[in-house]
Amino acid sequence: MIFAIIIPVVLILFFLIYYFSNKQTIIRKLRKIPSAGIGSIRTNQLVKVTGKALHVHEPLVAPFSKRKCVFFRIKIEQKKSSGKSSHWSTILKEERIQDFFIDKNGTSVMVQPSKNLRNYKAHLVVDKHTSSGTFKDPSPEFLRLLKEYNIKSTGFFGFNKQLRYSEAIVEIGEEVTVAGTAKWKNLNEPVAGYDYSNILALESTNQQKLIITDLSKKQL
Repeated sequence: MIFAIIIPVVLILFFLIYYFSNKQTIIRKLRKIPSAGIGSIRTNQLVKVTGKALHVHEPLVAPFSKRKCVFFRIKIEQKKSSGKSSHWSTILKEERIQDFFIDKNGTSVMVQPSKNLRNYKAHLVVDKHTSSGTFKDPSPEFLRLLKEYNIKSTGFFGFNKQLRYSEAIVEIGEEVTVAGTAKWKNLNEPVAGYDYSNILALESTNQQKLIITDLSKKQL
């Protein structure tokens, strides 16, 4: 009788965690927003655009992989034990983002996310991992990164800490999907690599934040 109650409760809990995860929430929202050809987009229309991410300024450089990008998220965790149980504890999280273009069939769309104002929601696919442990030395690249962030790779007795690293980025030239409110803007100052006097920008509003993801188009 107890198991007959517990099992459905556990299944419902797992479903709710999955359904309300950041990834699934973003997928559901993007599926409701229409795609449109650049030329047919109207001001104040909520649309999504898929194309190649291109930099407006000097690109960011991902801390571990050293790839040029316009957006990265990294996380370093350490495995900690307490009695018979153990868990992964986050010891560092960093996120950096900058203005970027979306190139769709040769036409550019401007995206201006702001981390300070937090005018966007994002899901990035983690595509770089590395780790270290008691019998596994950190790679030279991982060791260099740990030193950059002043994180010791060994404990009190000189044994390697159990650490793991994950990195997700929007790389230059990578396909990205962004949803936002369309605004046609006149350019008072020229933008390097852009030859037109006006440009389509995707912006956030009080009701709708920008949505940014590098999930494949098939998933959306």
